[in-house]
Amino acid sequence: MDRRRFLQAATALGVQGVTAQPVRGTAETPSVNHASESARRIAKAKAAAMAMERRDWEQGILAQALLEAGDREAVILLTKAAMVQRARDGRLGVVIAGGVTDPAMGGAAYAKAAEWTGDPQMKAAVAGLLKWIRVKAPRSADGILYHVFEGPEMWSDGFNGAPPFLAAMGFYDEALVQIEGFRKRLWNPKKKMLAHIWDEGKGQWKDANCWGGGNGWAAAGLARVIRSLPAERRADRERLAGYTREIVDGCLAHQRTDGLFHDVVDDPGTFVETDLAQMLAYATYEGLAAGWLPADYRVKADRLRAAARAKMDGFGFVQGACSAPEFDRPGTSTEAQAFCILMEAAGARA
Repeated sequence: MDRRRFLQAATALGVQGVTAQPVRGTAETPSVNHASESARRIAKAKAAAMAMERRDWEQGILAQALLEAGDREAVILLTKAAMVQRARDGRLGVVIAGGVTDPAMGGAAYAKAAEWTGDPQMKAAVAGLLKWIRVKAPRSADGILYHVFEGPEMWSDGFNGAPPFLAAMGFYDEALVQIEGFRKRLWNPKKKMLAHIWDEGKGQWKDANCWGGGNGWAAAGLARVIRSLPAERRADRERLAGYTREIVDGCLAHQRTDGLFHDVVDDPGTFVETDLAQMLAYATYEGLAAGWLPADYRVKADRLRAAARAKMDGFGFVQGACSAPEFDRPGTSTEAQAFCILMEAAGARA
């Protein structure tokens, strides 16, 4: 399975030990100042993430995470680095062949960096990425973007690719078209979760499994699009809020007693995984802050965050995540580091 700010992250902390022990001060410690604890964890997660090798979507989601944590300098640096690995077709951060929509995961952050700096080359790079997504990228007959170059496939990961970037750039209708196209193909109404991969050529699921990572990407992407939609698009916001809540509830129906989930959410034979808890916590805190989720979801979000917090080791790595580079076992990944940051920033805002 390949693959906004609230506060300024504190200076990266020094590492005191080498054992994989949870960072002190989890949600079970009532005396902890929540804002400072979030800042501390953001700094730890950032330091670890910046040491990791990254591909296009990993560079992008880390840039988005640091944007939401208020780390302007890091966003600019990540954008400049993504520009170095710019493909001729306009995609950014492409260190290997890459995917069709993966680079768009950082599009909103890269655009913000271009706005802050006024750098004409940075602006041109963002414009090139936007043109790729809007005009050049391969897609189905009804305009829905493919996820890979190898075949006409849509993946649940794609909810967090093009739609948030398009919405952040003001192309609301285009973002909504992509969301509806993905959902039409991937939503499993019986399981109330998303299947992972749709094969457009065969008109059927290529991977019907309800992969935790894919459902988490979708919930997070939908939350980001909702945030970008203007107030006058109330009906669209409410519809997307309903989609997000369905995913959150569908996954929570399979939550383990430790607060985590299996890699394939409804298959207890798959390994226990950390990142989905962070992804759902992020989306849930976003809904609480914006008012499209009721207040009783705070308990759910806090439980998800507590479970994920217990998996951070002394170096700041989130352990037990669906592991890079193959995402077929528990381990670590840049996206898990990014969602730790996103979760903490959103939790502090909510």
